[in-house]
Formats: sequence, structure tokens, C-alpha cells
Amino acid sequence: MRINEDEFYTVRGYALLSQGNPLTPSLEDYLEMICRLTQSKSFVRLSDLARALNVQPPSANKMVQKLAELGYIDYEKYGLIKPTKSGQELGRYFIERHEIIERFFQLIGVTENLLEQTEKIEHSINEQTLKKIKCLVEYLQVAQPELIEE
Repeated sequence: MRINEDEFYTVRGYALLSQGNPLTPSLEDYLEMICRLTQSKSFVRLSDLARALNVQPPSANKMVQKLAELGYIDYEKYGLIKPTKSGQELGRYFIERHEIIERFFQLIGVTENLLEQTEKIEHSINEQTLKKIKCLVEYLQVAQPELIEE
């Protein structure tokens, strides 16, 4: 469904209108963390994933099964979790998105609940806005390095 730029919607309304992404914010977080954890080794165990996300293993298991059904990871019950090629690509995007937003917040002086604020924003931002923020961050790092050194 196309969003009319002149009409106002609630946050939920915008989410319903742009349901092209099959991943919920929680599934995005799981895939992002799987890719973070597999940067140092090629697989992750369910218990390590649950611990990294501060959730119980049964909750992590349900999400891992959904990601496997969607083709983003390879997983066998009680086995190892490995991102597929498409999962790895999308996971890298989620990691970069997180880092861009976090760096932006740092540049503007956000210190309180930085991780929480980053997590909340990263799931609501579209690609065009993310690219603009990335350009701004890169510019400020070069043109205004004193912002970085508080």
C-alpha cells in the first residue's frame, strides 16, 4: 500500500502501511546479534544468543525457528546457529544501521540510555533517513572533530 505523504498516521498506522519487511523489530534484533556473535566464529549456540539478548532460551528458540523458516539462518534443534548468505547480508546492514545511529547520538551529546535510545530508533528509521544521518555523521567527524572530543 502506498503512503500518502500529505496524510498523518499514527506510528502503528505507518507500520501497517509499510509491512513489506517480514521481520519484526525483535527478529531484527535476533538476526543482528547472531551476526555480531558470528563475527568471531562461524556459529553461535542458542544459550549464548539468549544470554547476549538477556532472554530465556525457550524465547530465543522460538525466534531462531522463525528466522530459520524465513531462510535467514541455518539451525537444527539443540544445534548450532549459522546465518545464511542473505541472513549475513541483512545482519551486516542491521549492525551498520545500529552503529550509524549510535554514533549520531554520541555526536549530539546523548549519554543517558544511549543503547536503549539507539535500539528504539533503529527499527523505525527508513533507508533514506539513515543514509542522510550517515552523511551528516561522516561530515561532522571531519569538519567538526571538536564535537567528538567533549
